[in-house]
Amino acid sequence: MKNMEVGHFYYLKDQYFIDFPDDKLMQNKAVEADGKRHDRPCFYAFLDERTGLYWMIPFSHDVAKYRAYYDKKVERYGSCDTIDFGNVLGHQKAFLIQNMCPVTSEYINNEYIDAKAKVSVRVDGVLEERLKRKAKKVLALHRKGIKLIFPNVEEIEKKLLEK
Repeated sequence: MKNMEVGHFYYLKDQYFIDFPDDKLMQNKAVEADGKRHDRPCFYAFLDERTGLYWMIPFSHDVAKYRAYYDKKVERYGSCDTIDFGNVLGHQKAFLIQNMCPVTSEYINNEYIDAKAKVSVRVDGVLEERLKRKAKKVLALHRKGIKLIFPNVEEIEKKLLEK
């Protein structure tokens, strides 16, 4: 994979998890469904203009689980920027900003393509803007020492930038 695009969805190579071992990263796993292999997790990409690195936000189909976490955070703090919800191919998903991680294109395995339409999977513009806004806010706060992201992204980012 040579060119990544903001707002597209990608799968990471296993090598990423070998090069950056961290038990807080959402690990690759493949599942069989309808006799076909389906990689997980899938990540939404946005660009950090400051470093030139892409940041990947995983999403989950377990919306009820993450809705409960989201609701607790909203009840406690009045808002929640670390989890968001939106539709992907007509199905509700939980976007886990709290689990995002930096990446370069060398670690991209493939892009998430709509099997029926044969086009890149995208989200609507409203969700896309909200995800980017929340992710950039969480990243900025994290860089100021407010630990909102579970993986050790500072170390991963440092190693990626050294390459």
